[in-house]
Amino acid sequence: MPAESTARTTGSDGLPDGFMWGTGASSLQTEGAAPRSDWYAWEAAGRAPRSGDGNGFGVRYQEDFAQLAELGLTHHRLSLDWARLEPHPGRHDPAAVEHYRAVLTAARDAGISVWVCLHHFDLPGWFSEDQGGFLEPGGRSRTWPRHVDWVGETFGDLVHGWMPVNEPVAYAMLGWLLGTIPPGRRDPERFAEALEAVLLAEHEAWRVLRSGDQPTCTIHSLMPVFAATAGEDERRTAAARANAELVDEVVWRTWIRAMRDGLLHVPGRAPIEAPEMAGAFDLIGFSYYHALGVTADNTFVPHPAGIRPGPLGLPPWAEGLRICLERLADDLPGRPLVVSECGLGTWTADDDDEQRCQYLTDCLEITRDAVADGIDVRGFFHWTGVDNYEWGLGFDAAFGLIDRDRSPKPSAELARRWATGR
Repeated sequence: MPAESTARTTGSDGLPDGFMWGTGASSLQTEGAAPRSDWYAWEAAGRAPRSGDGNGFGVRYQEDFAQLAELGLTHHRLSLDWARLEPHPGRHDPAAVEHYRAVLTAARDAGISVWVCLHHFDLPGWFSEDQGGFLEPGGRSRTWPRHVDWVGETFGDLVHGWMPVNEPVAYAMLGWLLGTIPPGRRDPERFAEALEAVLLAEHEAWRVLRSGDQPTCTIHSLMPVFAATAGEDERRTAAARANAELVDEVVWRTWIRAMRDGLLHVPGRAPIEAPEMAGAFDLIGFSYYHALGVTADNTFVPHPAGIRPGPLGLPPWAEGLRICLERLADDLPGRPLVVSECGLGTWTADDDDEQRCQYLTDCLEITRDAVADGIDVRGFFHWTGVDNYEWGLGFDAAFGLIDRDRSPKPSAELARRWATGR
């Protein structure tokens, strides 16, 4: 289906009429890990803090949607947790279906347009562990598309749009290279296989969903990549540049080449001719948090230097968002873009919302500048609305405009002024 139409007239904020102002969060982060999910087992093994009931969204969703609507943030991305909906293979949980339909109905009644994500890092254990997940061709081409089709049929009447797979590169990197999420591997060869598999799974989801009435949008985790060469000799400088080039290939060119040319080529894997991937998805969405430095030893370091790192260990650098928007406009000309995830994490104990306000202002001004330069940006989704569980950081990190007690921070008022023009 065609990308959502956006008139090129602009409001007082310099952004187009119809610009999508939104927030995003996942089911695990807002409702806690589903008991039959691989993340629940990960927590039980002591690999991550307990998520409990997340930030309480599972019972406070009506209140949360009303608060977001009041702020003018009328688009929201959430995930429908596969492990809740299908805790055992082939057996759907009627209570979970009823719950998620109630959530989606409440969003619609509050004036919130929901974008649904179907895979946000956690999966049913029976799929990811027992059946091999996306790395098994049958799981990727039969079990997963069957689930996507069932979700579309079951919930599609209440869904505004689809963002089916969250951050394919980050999922593969964290799970198979850095080992910080399930399955917890540190295996470069398996990482390449996993990245190829999840990109193909993303395409399968688009293939199933494209026939519906809702637009489809990607969520690719993007970051400018730089060689960390300060003080290095010529040999190590060359090595750092080669390593940075390889990381850039993984983060950017693997999926861009597929969506532009119909060729999927992950480093270390044989190229796959996939002509149907060219032009896939109505909107090209991406997340942005930081840039990345790569050393001669192929380790990741903060970039640029001199900025205080946040809980993720890397410095927030708004200017990197400009680099991402301009590069996407160059590499995928004519494709409408969405900032589908952007925000600033601080430590909960000393939540520096003043820093968040400045960072958000900088990112929104960069987005406005991009539109003024002719880049077709359709929306900006802040991560996140209400402080939630942040994977390995638990509840120690804060990304929200609103705290877990549902008190808005000054950054919420800043977001409201941008979103409403008042």
